[in-house]
Amino acid sequence: MKLDATDRKILRLLQEDATLSIAELAARIHLSTTPCWKRIQKLEEAGIILKRVALVAPEKLGLGLTVFVSVETNDHSREWLVRFAETVAAMQEVMEFYRMAGDVDYMLRVVVTDMAAYDGFYKRLIETIPLKNVTSRFAMERIKSTTAYAVPAEPA
Repeated sequence: MKLDATDRKILRLLQEDATLSIAELAARIHLSTTPCWKRIQKLEEAGIILKRVALVAPEKLGLGLTVFVSVETNDHSREWLVRFAETVAAMQEVMEFYRMAGDVDYMLRVVVTDMAAYDGFYKRLIETIPLKNVTSRFAMERIKSTTAYAVPAEPA
């Protein structure tokens, strides 16, 4: 799907506030409600808009510890990867999970209540599948956190 300037405006606005009514969104982009709604539906059907969610402050839920976990493995087989990916993806503490290029094979962003909770997570992680090295880096302060992607301008 090729995005035009109006689609890009819709994406920018919805990333700021997904609770905007269709009428309010349409007014901001100078469309009537029906064409605006149809554009949103097309963006969803194309997989550009994945879902609309509420963002929650983790600290308010008692989730005060963010840990970046790098994982190295000696096994790069497809079978190992499938087993590892399924295991890690099922762990609710894992907020993000990436396969990396470079000296680290996988990177996880883990959010837990405290060090004891992280220790429990770590033990479950290393018990599930053979790993070469696991390195944990503890965030001291969140300086920037966003879920909004910069929507590129329409190519000239």
